[in-house]
Parts: sequence; structure tokens; C-alpha cells
Amino acid sequence: MRFDLTDLRLVLNVAEAASITHGAARSGLSLASASERIRDMEETLGTALFERQRRGVSPTAAGNALVHHARAVTQQIELMRGELNQYAKGLRGRIRVLSNTAATLEFLPRALAAFLAAHPDIDLDLDERPSAEIVRAVAGGQADIGIVADAVDAAAELQTFPFVEDRLVLVTPHQHPLGKRRKVAFREALGHDFVGLVAGSALQEHVGGHAARAGRPLKLRVRLTGFDAVCRAVGSGIGLAIVPATAAKRCRRSMAIRLVALSDPWALRHLRICVRDLRALPAHAQRLLDHLRAQAS
Repeated sequence: MRFDLTDLRLVLNVAEAASITHGAARSGLSLASASERIRDMEETLGTALFERQRRGVSPTAAGNALVHHARAVTQQIELMRGELNQYAKGLRGRIRVLSNTAATLEFLPRALAAFLAAHPDIDLDLDERPSAEIVRAVAGGQADIGIVADAVDAAAELQTFPFVEDRLVLVTPHQHPLGKRRKVAFREALGHDFVGLVAGSALQEHVGGHAARAGRPLKLRVRLTGFDAVCRAVGSGIGLAIVPATAAKRCRRSMAIRLVALSDPWALRHLRICVRDLRALPAHAQRLLDHLRAQAS
């Protein structure tokens, strides 16, 4: 039985994405190459690793066993790379970070750019997920570092550290009646059209959940990628939006929008950095954690 690291990472990526197509993309492989590798592994083992379904794939019992060992092997390799990195030249490390929408789009880009510029021997995978899913993934060893909102109790399973304050606000067109208010309850805005983020966005799911609990689902006219695009659509009069205050203040400088504070308690969130075990982090992930904590302070 001879599986290389590309095989093991492919199995992990396909299992996490529940899709051979998306798993291949995460692994930097073509769909044909990924399918051939999986087929070769299944022929070598004499059993199926994934069950093909109408909407993706799921690991079989044998697939789950391989996922478990593949994760252990890849984690040990990252630990080895981290420890040897201080001695070797040309040895690269890789860090897997999961983050909620606000941190991914608003707070992490500058911090990560500075870190990567200072560490040319480290690569980074950044994926956006809902906070609850991030906690499960970090606890399960599927990521090194997570950034989550404090609405999720990460402290029970993980070690956590403060990162940034994230206040959500209502963004309105400049002439909208709600734009003249100093503060508004989210429920009051639900009778109006909204501009939202693309399907699967952690923040959009968060806002949609609060709308559903208020008994009046969001009336989304359009979904867009990124806070700047959302605010630009709001400024054009298409609808209202919920975005982080930092993004709204930046966009207000060049767009015809107003910011209105939300009176709902859930609008104020404290984002936290989380890891499974500080002592078990690879050295390069430890350096990123130190960098993020320094940025927070």
C-alpha cells in the first residue's frame, strides 16, 4: 500500500468539501487527476472510499478510517516542518485558518498580508465558515487556527484569545426614512428590501437566522460578494444591508449611504482566536497566532 501526501491531502479535502470537484480544487488538482487518484486508492484497498450521492460524496467506513489517519499524518508533518524550519532553507510550512465572514473580509486581510510578507516560507489556506462549524473543525484537528464570534461557546472545547470587536450596523440609502434614525431594531427594517452576501456566507446565515426568529424572513433582492459591493448596491437604492461598522464607515466616504446603529444585543460581537491546544501547534502556526494576538493588542 503506497499512498503519497498528495493522496492523503486529497482524501481530507474531498471529505471536508463533500465533493470530489471541490476537493480537487482545494488540492490544486484537476478533476480528472483527482478522480484517478481516488480510483487507484480504492483499487489498491479493494474497497470504496467514498459513496457517490446525488449532491456530492460522503466517506464510507473505510474512507472515514483513512481520513482519520491522513489527518494524523498531515498534522505530524506540519509539526515536523515547523520544528525544522529554523534550521532548513527552502522548507515550507502551511497553516489552515478558518474564519467567519467579518474577519475574513474586513479584519484579516491586512494582518495576514503583513505576516506572509514577513514569512515567505509559510503558505496559508483561509476558508470562511460559520462560527459553530469553525469550533467543530478546530476541535477535530481540521484547522490550526479559527476566528469565531463570541456568540458561540468556543471556550468549552478550545483555547481562545481576544481578537477584535465587530459591531454590525444597518446601512441605508442616503434618502431612506430609516437612515434618519440614530438607532433602530432589526425587526423594524424587515419590511424593506435587502441586499445580502452570496449564499453560504457565514454572516448572511447569521443575519438570516435572526430574521427568521423575528418571524419575518429577509426579502433579498440581490446577493453580492464583499461588503463594498453590498454597500454600493445600497447606495444605488436597491435595498438595506447589515454589515460590520468598519466596512460601512469606509464605504460611506465614497458612497451615498447612511449608518444606523442596531439596538439588538446580537449586533455587538467580540471575535476571538481559537486553537485546540497551544502547546501542540506547529511552530509556523504558533508564529501566526502570536502575530494575530499582537495585532489585537
